[in-house]
This record gives sequence, structure tokens and C-alpha cells, in this order.
Amino acid sequence: MLIILSAEFCFLHVSCVFPGLCSSSEDLDVRLGFDLCTEEHDFLCKRKKYVAAALKKVLQLEEDLQDDEIPVVAIMTTGGGMRSLTTTYGSLLGLKKLNVIDCAMYLTGLSGTTWAMANLYRDSDWSWKDLEGKIDEARKHVTKCKMGSFSTERMKYYSKELCQRKQEGHRTSAIDLWGLIVEYLLHDGKDIHKLSDQQQAVDQGQNPLPIYVAINVKDNYSTLDFKDWMEFTPYEVGFMKYGAFIRSEDFGSEFFMGRLMRRLPESRICYLEGMWSSLFSFNLLYIWNLKNPLLASFAEEESVLPMRPCEQKTQLFTPAGPFSSVLRGALTDRISVAQYHSFLKGLQLHKDYLENDNFCRWKDTVLDTSPNQLTETGEYLSLVDTGFFINTSCPPLLRPERKVDVILHLNYSAGSQILVRSCKYYAEQGIPFPKVVLSEEERKNLKECYLFEDAETPGAPILLFFPLLNDTYQSYKAPGKLSTIAKHLE
Repeated sequence: MLIILSAEFCFLHVSCVFPGLCSSSEDLDVRLGFDLCTEEHDFLCKRKKYVAAALKKVLQLEEDLQDDEIPVVAIMTTGGGMRSLTTTYGSLLGLKKLNVIDCAMYLTGLSGTTWAMANLYRDSDWSWKDLEGKIDEARKHVTKCKMGSFSTERMKYYSKELCQRKQEGHRTSAIDLWGLIVEYLLHDGKDIHKLSDQQQAVDQGQNPLPIYVAINVKDNYSTLDFKDWMEFTPYEVGFMKYGAFIRSEDFGSEFFMGRLMRRLPESRICYLEGMWSSLFSFNLLYIWNLKNPLLASFAEEESVLPMRPCEQKTQLFTPAGPFSSVLRGALTDRISVAQYHSFLKGLQLHKDYLENDNFCRWKDTVLDTSPNQLTETGEYLSLVDTGFFINTSCPPLLRPERKVDVILHLNYSAGSQILVRSCKYYAEQGIPFPKVVLSEEERKNLKECYLFEDAETPGAPILLFFPLLNDTYQSYKAPGKLSTIAKHLE
């Protein structure tokens, strides 16, 4: 017997084999539908008063803005490891000085940018405070010796944490180990914060809503052939393509047919940071190789984006010791993939799913016409850094339900290739987005800011593009310290 969940925007149905299973989607633990969750709607209402006041100040308006006059402004970042961590802090410091952060509803990130975001949202009022102190703290950690991440003491800690995580019911992998290393690189001790804790930083609308991005992949398919966009907010985790979302504190728990079957402890934020930045987990083996010369070289200092991350080969030597079995299991697993219990398990697509506009917006894989392969009864999601496909965190902002009017695109990689590639992808998907036209000369010598808009395309946001320019970097030997040559030139 099939039970159709016929909510207005819902196209998933449950294959029902148990008597008494509720037929209403409201009785499920997986929220089915493409609308924003109630908590996000409440946030937007509260945030508007801050945005309206900030825009009045920034634009020097004489009168207050009415609710329907307040634009939805979003700050979007790209990834890049420690580079994106440091540039995120710098960008936000500059935007704060201009009072622009208070104008933003959303802040999105991926990869290394999520490290800065997760740190900031530990503080419930971060955007109202001086960021210099947080930047000083980040600088201290960025410049400290990385070799301590593989000290005997840390090895014991990793072993203990991985064993505990496995006992809780989570599936451990190299990405979990990478997350623990990220924790060491960014903090002085254990970071107990979780994604759901960040609700305290947005419950009054006092900061932009953070959205973290990852993609779900499949064995034997490149990210060009198959990927599903996933978004993470303090309220929910879910798939934009399927309109399936769960509470952030339930991510990683076991679901079946839309019901929560077994609640697992919510993962600490460091494990999510490891997954969001899994592209840089290759550096894990690079560091390990420095510590253990017998380890065959695997990762380059600048990781090359693989087309098939699940097929990367590793060659590993783990020294004998009491922790070798745990670390061997983590390091020999698929190096770039983090696996979590799938909350889509037991759900199947409606027979008319290909007629759904929201699904078609993100219909970009070779399996889209094979519904049994899209939402098969697999136990786990296989999540990787979005950088394995495109180094952008923009897709969640292009959900029509969010009605984003202006996007500040902060680019943390050289050139404009990321933006150009993203625009090509959106055009292929039929997603409203302004056309980006740069001359050959502009591509070689980018300016500090570009404005792109497309008034002829309904729903296309205005795009402000800020390239990464290092005009002054060559004059400094350290942050804030001029080089000897630069001093003489002065």
C-alpha cells in the first residue's frame, strides 16, 4: 500500500508496509516541503528591524523603510582552507566598519570559510562586537606549530573521541579525524559546541542567519555526474532538491520512512567542520607524512580537485602502538567522504516528481530519471566539501522561497573562474542569475568590485562581486609589518 503525502509543495511519498502508520506529513519527523521552516520565518521577521535601521543609516534615508521595502541582502563566501578563514575575518571586519553586516539577512559558507563562521557563531552577539579580538585569536591559532596535532597526547585524544563517536552509533571515517585536527588547529582545547547551539546567535535576529553548504555524492559517480546540494542552518539540515529537512540536532540520527527511529547524540561542530572542508583532508596525510617519513607521499600541499573523490587511492603506514588500530581504520577509509545516517531512507519519489519545478531547478545528475537510485534505501549519506564540484556557497540563496534581492559575492580564490563557472551552471539549470560579462583585460586585471544585474530576468538577484586582490601583500612580511624593502621605499 502506498501513502501519498499530498502537501502543496510535497512530492515524496512513503512506501507503507506497517499498519497504523500516519498518513499525514505533519506526523513525520522529516519535514517534507520546499517552504522555509517556521523558525526561519520567525527569524526573518525579527531580523528585518535590524536590517531596516542599518539600511536607513547606510543609505542616509530620511524615512523608515516599510516591511515590503526591505531587501533581502546576503553575504556569500567561497572556500580555500586557511586562506578563506583569514579572508573571511578580514572581509567581515571591513563590512562591519561600513555597517553592512547589519544589512544582511544571510551569511553562507563552505570549506575553510565555515571554520570562521562556526567560531563567530559561538558568540551570540558577535556582529555587535569588535572583531579585532577574534581576529587576534584566529591569528594565534593559524600561526602556531601544526606538528602538535600528531603528538602522543593528541593521538590519545583522537583515539578516545573516535571510539566514543563509534559507540554512540556514528560511522567514523578519516573525515572525523580531520575534524578533530581542525579542532586542534583552531582552538586551545575541546570544542563542545554544536550546530543547534547557534540558534542562540539568531533567536532575536541579532546576526545574519548562517548557512553552511555540502554536497551528497555516490560511489562510482563523479561530482559532474551526481551530486545533491545540502544546506545546514542552526534550525535545519536538508536537501533543496527533494524538499526534505530535519532538525539540526537530529542530523546523524537514524530515520526510516520519515520517522526518527533512533536518536544519536548531536555531533560536535568540529566533525561538521571536517566534513564541510573535506577537500583539505588531503593535508591530513601530508602532515602525517612529515611526522612519519615511512608514510608514502599522498597529498600535495595544494590539493588538486579530484573528479572522483571516492576513488582516491591511499598508501598508508601506521606505526605500531596502542592507538594504531583506531587511526588505521580512519586513515584508510575513503579520505574525502563523511558518512551520516540517511534521513531519506524509506522515502520514494512521487511518480510525477519530474514535473515539480523545485526538483527541476536542481535536476542536474545522470540519475534524475532513475528515482530508485536517487532515494534508494541506503543506510548513509556520503557528504563532501562543495569544492569538489564548484567552490561556491550560493545555491541556498537561490531557493525562490528566500527571495534574495542582493548577493555580496566575496571571492577568496584568484581570478573570476569560480564566478564564471557558477554562472554557467545556473544558466544550464535555468536558475535566474545575472549574466557576468568580463573583458579579457578585466579578467587579467580585476578591479576591486563589480556590479552585475539582469532586469530582464525575473527573480535574478543583483550581484556585487568582490575579487581577491593582493595589491599590498608583497609589501608585508607579516600581518601589519612592512618588509625591510618596503620601509626603504617609503
